[in-house]
Amino acid sequence: MNKEFPKKISVFPLRGAIFFPKTNLPLNIFEKRYVSMVEDALKGNKYIGMVQSKKVEGEVFKVGCLGKIDRHEKTPDGRILINLNGLSRFKIDEEVSNDKLYREFIVNYEDFKEDMKLKEYEVKNEILEKLINNSKKYFSQQGVLIDWREISKLKAFEQIYTLAMISPFSVSEKQKVLEVPDLNEAASTLNEITKFGFYEDLNDKDTLQ
Repeated sequence: MNKEFPKKISVFPLRGAIFFPKTNLPLNIFEKRYVSMVEDALKGNKYIGMVQSKKVEGEVFKVGCLGKIDRHEKTPDGRILINLNGLSRFKIDEEVSNDKLYREFIVNYEDFKEDMKLKEYEVKNEILEKLINNSKKYFSQQGVLIDWREISKLKAFEQIYTLAMISPFSVSEKQKVLEVPDLNEAASTLNEITKFGFYEDLNDKDTLQ
């Protein structure tokens, strides 16, 4: 299946926006270069890669996620509202020189072959339970309201990736979860970050008191 994905893709670098396979990412496109990118994608295969940008201007992380535009709407003021449906993570090999307003990269999908089989993936119950329990504590502590009943209706991989996307973690912490190919390991990584954040905040409060 991965052979169907293009090796050369246009990429939208966006700091703090993490994107996973089989998830949806709504975007409001208004910058001229990205409007151009979306228009070109709509004329072609509708693929766009999302990567997180680093603090240093122009630098991006090496792992991102390929998405396909499945809905779009152009507004009277020139913006384009799109929804990206996540397909597979990729690793950047190199940037391509071009004369376009936006950036293009050569990528490969080798490390993430299992992304196409997520619906069949078995997640260990104890790992998911620990993640949900720690997430409930952490989100409550952070004042983030979550409808846990709705979360529980999702498939295991959807629960893991949804929590990673909406969590109030740092760019580098979210990136760490994105780069783990194995779903059980990704859940464990997310759980450790959640648990660490929870106890770190508790210690900070104890110190302040």
